[in-house]
Amino acid sequence: MMFLTSSLERRHGQWEHQTWSQTLEADGKSPAYRNILVSALTRQLVAARPTVASTRTIGIMGQAFVWNAMGTVPEYGHLDRLLAAPTNEAWIDPWSAHLRALGVRFEMGWAAEALDIASGSITGVRLVDGGGTRAVAEADWYVAAMPVERAVPLWSPRIVAADPRLGAMRNLQTDWMVGIQYFLRRPTPIADGHVAYLGSPWALTSISQGQFWRGDFAARYGDGSAHDCLSVDISDWDTHGILHGKTAKECTAEEIARETWAQMSACLDDTGTGVLDENDVVSWFLDPGVRWDAAQARNTNDTPLLVNTVGSWVDRPEARTAIPNLFLAGDYVRTDIDLATMESAGESARAAVAALLEAADSPAAPPARYRLHEPPELEPMRRIDADRYRAGLPHILDV
Repeated sequence: MMFLTSSLERRHGQWEHQTWSQTLEADGKSPAYRNILVSALTRQLVAARPTVASTRTIGIMGQAFVWNAMGTVPEYGHLDRLLAAPTNEAWIDPWSAHLRALGVRFEMGWAAEALDIASGSITGVRLVDGGGTRAVAEADWYVAAMPVERAVPLWSPRIVAADPRLGAMRNLQTDWMVGIQYFLRRPTPIADGHVAYLGSPWALTSISQGQFWRGDFAARYGDGSAHDCLSVDISDWDTHGILHGKTAKECTAEEIARETWAQMSACLDDTGTGVLDENDVVSWFLDPGVRWDAAQARNTNDTPLLVNTVGSWVDRPEARTAIPNLFLAGDYVRTDIDLATMESAGESARAAVAALLEAADSPAAPPARYRLHEPPELEPMRRIDADRYRAGLPHILDV
């Protein structure tokens, strides 16, 4: 209630600079309080440590979650929505085919090495492929649609001089939230939706995919021996596990598979009822972005996740940069959703397209833009809090 009735001024001026743990006064509370109220909304869902995550970001996410669960905002849809097939089959492949039909050409296997800039505008992108072949791509307009850790190395001193705000992106932090899949001999619908393993050392969540995917699972996928896919997110890679006593970063792929299974079993089978049977595992598949570095005896990760640490809003750019023909799309861009999600990345893409169309004086209509719901019924209380914040007073419920 304190967050819901906080003014936007307080959210940016106070809650943005206070961790979720601090706001919920986690120190000295019971393990159940810390696991459910403090950690569940951060570590389990967005891989953000409550000791560093911004209260403003987690509060915005929690607020939307509550409205969604209550059905307050019909446009939000069902609370736990899932694709009806693997992501590439249900979304990526049809979307790619649609874009190709519109004339888009995908050039796969090239990486951006640098951006060339002259007279304040981007003049080309230097590219390299896996074999070391180099090329330069030239265009009128450039959209950097990539994760923050891939974008930052492109910001040369000349780029930062043209838009100093891009230099602040070096302060943004990432963490790991990576998945493993278990292919099972029998359908194993643990729950009709996502499962959060509260208190699990590696902050696990899972989904039994087969019950939601269209068609006969065994007939459509694999050699027919697997009848379900248990897909698991590992959100804490720095806490020691219960089986090997090591963090996920210190475990080989095989150890990760065994440890993750053991932690899920410990949560699901605590009453003696066997929900999971390791004999059902046909095979498992760890995200290929995680690679074992034998020399360092630990993993590396090609796909880290942005985490919204306290005070990080000031270091995040807008979709439209000060360089007139460069636009940004990614979950690190300032958005209303303000969380590392596909929805946030999509919102930033809409903002980038709208800014590009405006800069190009295009007659095309900009894409639709949406904002998260703020209950009008609470607006009087938010106005009161705005007055209190400007007067240097705490929120009326901050006791």
